[in-house]
Amino acid sequence: MSTAEVRHEKWDEIPRETVTDDIARRLFTGDRMMLAQVYLDQGAVVPWHSHENEQLTWILSGSLRFMVGEEGSDDVLDVVVSAGEVLFIPSNVPHRAEALEDTVDVDIFSPPRQDWLQGTDTYFQDRR
Repeated sequence: MSTAEVRHEKWDEIPRETVTDDIARRLFTGDRMMLAQVYLDQGAVVPWHSHENEQLTWILSGSLRFMVGEEGSDDVLDVVVSAGEVLFIPSNVPHRAEALEDTVDVDIFSPPRQDWLQGTDTYFQDRR
């Protein structure tokens, strides 16, 4: 085991990236996982999308309304996740989220979201 790859950072010193006018985030990644803190203003929408990454979402403050499943399907799960609650979204499951109030969440992805790291996450511009 090598300690050369061990990293230690202060969360507040990690740059806060503006995603849209009402969504921002901070990212911290390893080889096989990613930690993201996401800041959403009330009314912010994360449009329908899916990804190969498993996702855990932990709401620190506020609440998000998630729609999970195939857009337009009769079996879409509609769930509100509030402060202190956690949601697991499996790989490749379509989902959407809307901030019901100003919200701070922690997302954990495995593997890391390459689209977020490379700036190719253009689905944020689709405001459905």
